[in-house]
Amino acid sequence: MRILKYLFLLLLLSFVAFSIFVATQKGDYTVERSQIINSPKATVFNFVNDYRNWEDFVSWAKEDAEMKFIYPKKTIGSGASYSWEGKDGSGTMSTIFVKENDSISQKMDYNGDSSAVMWHFKDTVGGTKVTWKTTGKKSFTMKIFTALNGGLDKTIGKMYEKSLANLDKTLDDELNTYTVKVNGLTKKTGTFYLNQTFTSTILNVTKNSRIVFPKIINFCKENNIPLNGKPFVIYHTYDLAKGLTRLSFCIPIKSQILTSSGSDILSGKLEPFDAVKTTLTGDYSHIKEALDKSIKYLNANGIAADPSFSHLESQIIRRSDIKSPSKWVTEIYYPVKPKAIPVKAYTPAVIKKVAPVKAPDPLIIKEEEKSEF
Repeated sequence: MRILKYLFLLLLLSFVAFSIFVATQKGDYTVERSQIINSPKATVFNFVNDYRNWEDFVSWAKEDAEMKFIYPKKTIGSGASYSWEGKDGSGTMSTIFVKENDSISQKMDYNGDSSAVMWHFKDTVGGTKVTWKTTGKKSFTMKIFTALNGGLDKTIGKMYEKSLANLDKTLDDELNTYTVKVNGLTKKTGTFYLNQTFTSTILNVTKNSRIVFPKIINFCKENNIPLNGKPFVIYHTYDLAKGLTRLSFCIPIKSQILTSSGSDILSGKLEPFDAVKTTLTGDYSHIKEALDKSIKYLNANGIAADPSFSHLESQIIRRSDIKSPSKWVTEIYYPVKPKAIPVKAYTPAVIKKVAPVKAPDPLIIKEEEKSEF
């Protein structure tokens, strides 16, 4: 009996000692990990900036097959968010601030604990150096958890290391798997469409498309306007030297309509045109290579481009259709001048002159040959 008392006392003292140890741990914490990702900075930034991509690389999703991700309408840029529910708890992540192709500032709430999260992207030898950092204050429950698991830097640090390794593999496998095929001359069909037209930097075309296309599609749904195919972009001008383009984001519709005066959504009609078609299968980050191959094809075959506009791009298979970037399909159409069919000059047939026919002399009957009757 005395031994049991000693054991109970020992356990009580151990619990008190452990509680004092936990309570005296530092409340503030910082965890930071970095890795070089073998992809261009803009590609890595855009991938991380969209929460719909996170379940492809975060380690907690890979280790919990039953984890459920919930996405609102906005998952990209400042004001975006997502949430998750898993066997170890639930949480939400929201984006507070974004500096294009440089950094992302976020806030995370997990099982009642809040923390600040920061991403930084930097060009370096071998690709992009990605730094993932989180700071916050430990709750008593978190202090107990980290004390039993070797410290917060170890537990969160391992998750970040695995996630960054997954990010590198995902980008390498998916975003860098692509093909470009010049299909040659074709006839692009026409259609009526609704559009928004403005000037944008070429780098921000993808970002703007994720804002404008849903806006026009929602306009069509609200007004019961039937769609007639996949979204497309008309590039009226495309200035690589200045990095600027004048473009129209277009949603094809079945019949022509007139929008109200002052509306920023306008209607138009695409007339059928002759074009050189090129197909990019894979992530849109490879679009420059596809455009370059199209122009080389035009030059190599002596095909004259039609200057009415630069080119047209149509998203045949996109993010909303399938998640894997390697399977996305973008068709590119460069307008060309119709090939002139040579017409032979009309040469009238040569009419030969016919010599005039000489009438025979009249028959003269001699006197002696006259009838006696």
